[in-house]
Amino acid sequence: MAATNLGSTGAAAPEREAARGRKPAPAAEAYCASGACVPGATEAAQSGPEHVTEPVAYDAILLAGFGGPEGQDDVIPFLRNVTSGRGIPDERLEEVAHHYRHFDGISPINQQNRELKAALEAELARRGVELPVIWGNRNWDPYLNDALNEANERGFTKLIAIATSAYSSYSSCRQYREDFADALADTGLAETVQIDKVRQFFDHPGFVQPFIEGVRDGLAELERRVPGLDRTSGVEVLFATHSIPSTDAARSGPAERGFGEGGAYAAQHRAVAEVVMREAGASDVPWQLVYQSRSGPPSMPWLEPDINDAIAELPATGRKAVVIVPLGFVSDHMEVLWDLDNEALESCEEHGLEAVRVPTPGTHPAYVAGLVDLVLERVNGTPTEERPAMTELGPWYDVCRPGCCENVRLGFRPALAGIAP
Repeated sequence: MAATNLGSTGAAAPEREAARGRKPAPAAEAYCASGACVPGATEAAQSGPEHVTEPVAYDAILLAGFGGPEGQDDVIPFLRNVTSGRGIPDERLEEVAHHYRHFDGISPINQQNRELKAALEAELARRGVELPVIWGNRNWDPYLNDALNEANERGFTKLIAIATSAYSSYSSCRQYREDFADALADTGLAETVQIDKVRQFFDHPGFVQPFIEGVRDGLAELERRVPGLDRTSGVEVLFATHSIPSTDAARSGPAERGFGEGGAYAAQHRAVAEVVMREAGASDVPWQLVYQSRSGPPSMPWLEPDINDAIAELPATGRKAVVIVPLGFVSDHMEVLWDLDNEALESCEEHGLEAVRVPTPGTHPAYVAGLVDLVLERVNGTPTEERPAMTELGPWYDVCRPGCCENVRLGFRPALAGIAP
């Protein structure tokens, strides 16, 4: 099992922001009373409807990324940002830094977001939609603060945000919303700029279609490589996503939905995997949901099985080949290049398994078009029944529900695009 043991990356905000020389966000009451309204939202979203069906004239799109180093000198400062507030010494950060140093200290994620930004701009222009795209990161330059200052300088006051993460959990949704609140506080723009956010898009056709194509092509490739391969008994499809603490997973999504163990996070992945297998014409092929990239201490339960442990068990079941599907990721960033293309593929080779890793959405035309569709849902106030969703779980909420995706170690902090807490 691959584990970096750095602990959860969700540092308490005052400590995290102090480590970056930034002031913490004000208390939630500074925005509005708990549950009374949606902080920092446009008028259409302030009352907290599950789906906003009132048109909104947004000024710009805020593309929110995770961020990553772009040189050897950036690696440790970047990892300090990611883990700030937890007192992790640099020597422990070096245990993870070698992943980046293997690639000359350059994470591909920033360049991927530059390409995604350009692709979004081209798709918007093709449709005649005049919405600028401003890009900001959580953990590296350009920061969200920079993006909001740019928006303010250009006179943009109503932003619709796209977070580069499709699923519901603290780290993949709420933490972005907290960072939006922090950035408004840091820049002093809380009374000037409003930020809404597109719904989590795990089951939007634009996100799912690239994986359908990938599974179909991956199975065909394995059948070419392994003559006589019986796909109903000799192949396993492994849908891989980032592991998260079990306590966070259990609280992902609204509690009233009753998702049970693994919460909405695991339920969403399983539902999408079922759709992918069906639409790829692969319902007869065995598959399972596996996890990767855990970073917590061994004493803290995280979602399992780890992908490498799952691979090790496949030969005993008669499997001869594996299709690895990075279902939890939107682009080929470090955790795909290292944890899948390096460690997981090495595990397959070690256990005598032929393997194919299918692409992430990246700048696939369907994905880019789908993100624009999600923005236009909010621009046009599209009725809920007209919104595409490929699972019974969606379409997901425009405005996150009270208490959604709590981080049990940190508690609730101010967060935009959702009803407090």
